[in-house]
Amino acid sequence: MFDIQEALKNLPDHPGVYLMKNSEGEIIYIGKAVSLKNRVRQYFQNSRNHSPKVIAMVKHIEEFEYILTDSELEALILECNLIKKHRPRYNILLKDDKHYPYIKVTLNEEYPRVMVTRKMVKDGAKYFGPYTDVSAVRETINLINQIYPIRTCSRPLSFGTQVGRPCLNFHINRCIGPCLGTIPKEEYMKMINEIIAFLSGKHDELIRELKMKMERAAEKLDFERAAELRDQIQSIQKIQEKQKIISSALEDEDVIAFAKNEQGTAVQVFFIRGGKLLGRESFYFEDIEDDDGILLSQFITQFYTDKEYVPREILLQKEINEINLIESWLSNKRGSKVHIKVPKRGDKNDLIEMAQKNAENALEQFKYKYIMEKQKTQGALEELMEILGIEKFPNRIEAFDISNIQGTDPVASMVVFEGGKPKNKDYRRFKIKTVKGPNDYASMEEVIRRRFTRGINEILELNDSGRDLSYGKFSLLPDLLLIDGGEGQVSAAQKVLDDLGLNIPICGMVKDDKHRTRGLIFNGEEIQIYKDSNAFKLIARIQDEAHRFAITYHRSLRGKSSVSSVLDEIPGIGKKRRLALMKYFENIEKIKKASIEELCRVEGMNEKAAIAVYEFFNSNEQE
Repeated sequence: MFDIQEALKNLPDHPGVYLMKNSEGEIIYIGKAVSLKNRVRQYFQNSRNHSPKVIAMVKHIEEFEYILTDSELEALILECNLIKKHRPRYNILLKDDKHYPYIKVTLNEEYPRVMVTRKMVKDGAKYFGPYTDVSAVRETINLINQIYPIRTCSRPLSFGTQVGRPCLNFHINRCIGPCLGTIPKEEYMKMINEIIAFLSGKHDELIRELKMKMERAAEKLDFERAAELRDQIQSIQKIQEKQKIISSALEDEDVIAFAKNEQGTAVQVFFIRGGKLLGRESFYFEDIEDDDGILLSQFITQFYTDKEYVPREILLQKEINEINLIESWLSNKRGSKVHIKVPKRGDKNDLIEMAQKNAENALEQFKYKYIMEKQKTQGALEELMEILGIEKFPNRIEAFDISNIQGTDPVASMVVFEGGKPKNKDYRRFKIKTVKGPNDYASMEEVIRRRFTRGINEILELNDSGRDLSYGKFSLLPDLLLIDGGEGQVSAAQKVLDDLGLNIPICGMVKDDKHRTRGLIFNGEEIQIYKDSNAFKLIARIQDEAHRFAITYHRSLRGKSSVSSVLDEIPGIGKKRRLALMKYFENIEKIKKASIEELCRVEGMNEKAAIAVYEFFNSNEQE
């Protein structure tokens, strides 16, 4: 048994990272400290100084461990990596580890390409971005390829050397064909430099040049070409409109602001590159740190952990904790000095205010989604509780479905919904063991008995060992049981619960003749539920999920059994060889068509085994 008080006495006065764990051994929070001794002890001292989040977390701490580091900066880096790996519930977690796209100009190649990438590396190429709108990036690349006939292939090219035949793009005048080895590098690089100028925001020069070409085409009565050039100009102007200059400094900056309400916090990030707003991203967090400085510092460390590019300047709405440490960490990532600023006036403060307004707007949208989600889940459960007239709130619902086709490979699924949402890690699958032939009632009785007998045994074992019930696979019992089927299936399940002395309400989920959810069977009566109600929609979701999970399992078993049943009949082909054959050929049809020589190439197959397989399939065909 872990003794927290004893462990607190032995904490070192040294930088490091600490990991808080609950009774299940699950890591629930990860933090760093200049002094582990001082920081970790604070959690277990006077709770009046703690935020509600910390108070809630401390109640769940059963043990902790720590890792010593040589410096506070090293502790920060380790903390970021461990949070990313373990995703503790009380840390700020970015749900999307998004790698935003960049436009890459491969200046490290003799004949550069322009392409989209999500990785920014120091390889001599020039990168533009990040862009949060992927479709806009594709649109820009397509426009560049329309205007400039540069290569899109990845062949290694050099002047004076022909590499293969020119591709289709050359023949339709979409590429000037540097693969022929006859295109002077200076001519090609002129186009690349114009593309770089365009991507840097110098659109006016390109528009002027295209207008001149359009006018010349019109003078020559080449109206089709003039129309193409007109469309290109309009496309550039559309991009230009999206990328208006919003920062007179014309530099790279990220602007981070937030807004809070009683439900949670919205954080808004603006990506400004060369003074232009390239994109923005919103994040939403529920039940997080009350202190704004801690909130921002935790967000920044999480946000930039995986970012390939860090701008020279980051503008914040408020001061953050450990600003010097975080600046040092970001500077190491960037390779040059990064400045974190909290502007109070001027253009940069205007950017903060704009980001904050967007955060407030995002918060309103999240609030609306939160209300709708609550109605869909919590509201649906309250409706269901009222319709059934049950006393206990049905927070945990388990649903069972039997799947078999003509009595073959009968299986059952158990899906779990907690708080109106699927809890996938608690899903379970069963092979029917004692029932012969298609008998849904007996199959349901078997599965319910196995599930709850196992659950009762686990509860007794866990109670004896003093461990939490969540340790078991079946030890958490449902508040409501849903059975896919009518009165017969419900009666079979009820018989088991009566035998085991369990008092859990059971409903049958019935479908109409079109296999759509119709209502519930409860206490021997069919209850009609209003189809537009949240309760009905929840039941339909649960029924569909139980059916999907059962049918998927059934199909996988049928697939495996059909394969093994054929290969099982071949003398000298055991389990290892069957698996090796399927891995190599992927399906039975390819095995049937394989020659003896091809069969011999499979790992574990000798000539004798290969002949046995070949003769089995070929003699069968001849017969």
